[in-house]
Amino acid sequence: MRRTVLTAGGTALGVVLLLAAKPHHTVAVAVPAVTAPKQQSTGSASGGSSGSSSAASPSASATGGTGKSTGVRTVTGGAVDTRWGPVQVKVVFNGSKITAIDVIQQPNGNPRDQEINSQAIPILTQEALAAQSAKIDAVSGASYTSEGYIGSLQSALDAAK
Repeated sequence: MRRTVLTAGGTALGVVLLLAAKPHHTVAVAVPAVTAPKQQSTGSASGGSSGSSSAASPSASATGGTGKSTGVRTVTGGAVDTRWGPVQVKVVFNGSKITAIDVIQQPNGNPRDQEINSQAIPILTQEALAAQSAKIDAVSGASYTSEGYIGSLQSALDAAK
């Protein structure tokens, strides 16, 4: 009888402690919000964004060529707000081919952010250059950064069309 009472009491105490314990951090689903980037002027001609993008107004500048599909030009995607901070990319095109992608904003509020991004950003850039689109896989362990990178890249690609 005594063993039954102790077992039941121990089990009840264990359940109460489990239910009262708070998790280390809560996981919130972050929906990226695209914000308008600061206007930038790096070339002689400035292209506007098309009216099709409702939440972002990426900027584009051309440094050669006369049409949108020729010459070298740079397009800055909209900044995508993530749980840990904004992500924004600048895409360099030669004609219609993506030749370079630079990250101009990324979460860097703590050493962990810097560590994650130092590994994830090169992988995302390599995949985007290989795919020549924003249809790339997210990097495991860098979900928020990947979400922001892909969103800003798609914003730049939309503006380049």
